[in-house]
Amino acid sequence: MATSDIITGQFVRIEQVPASVGERIAARLIDVIAAYLFFWGAFYLLDHLIARRLNDVDDGIIMIILAVLFAPYWGYTFFSELLFDGRTLGKYIMKTRVVMADGSSPTTGALFMRWVMILPDIYFSCIGIIFIIVTKRHQRIGDLAAGTLVVRCSPYKNMLVSLSDFDYARRDYKPQFPQAKNLSIGQIDVIRKTLNSPSGINLELTDKLSEKVKNLLGIETDKGNIEFLQTILNDYQFYALELV
Repeated sequence: MATSDIITGQFVRIEQVPASVGERIAARLIDVIAAYLFFWGAFYLLDHLIARRLNDVDDGIIMIILAVLFAPYWGYTFFSELLFDGRTLGKYIMKTRVVMADGSSPTTGALFMRWVMILPDIYFSCIGIIFIIVTKRHQRIGDLAAGTLVVRCSPYKNMLVSLSDFDYARRDYKPQFPQAKNLSIGQIDVIRKTLNSPSGINLELTDKLSEKVKNLLGIETDKGNIEFLQTILNDYQFYALELV
């Protein structure tokens, strides 16, 4: 099974599984059905509720009405992925989503590029399927051009580490303790191992480590010790990513 590793900062590795060819085709078929249902619904609305009243309306106004009605059909993939964090109805059902190559949420520009490249990927002899098969991370031409990939969502449910541990990867994340950038990789690694110990979190050890970090960095906070250390990790990673 192909995997795609994301390296965040300097020591965290997130393994994710790209969606298979079958999953992507199934998601696309679901999306096509959904888009056509909307198309025929809009056509019915236009024919039965509007068309009979447009005899005296200017052709330009009619074209505007048509554009408004059918824009969601033509831009279904783009608007869905933009509004639902990389998912369309088909991707939601198949438990997949679009992400950037570094694992972050897709940007508007990247999603627009993927949408534009649907034309050669799907409508020109489905050449995109060939690229999905032969590329390591199962990327179609649109993914390669936009720097995105489609991954499975289900493996995340089995991760021992909560996704909240990677809050720093959000585009709107705001660090709380700028002093975190002064820690060394070795010190950060001690914090990470303490919080992610296979045997579980040792509260006594966590309390002692939290006090040491606060004293070292000159921090006073009302946060609980575990939350404080996790925030320090996130803040350090945030500043580390700025240097990449």
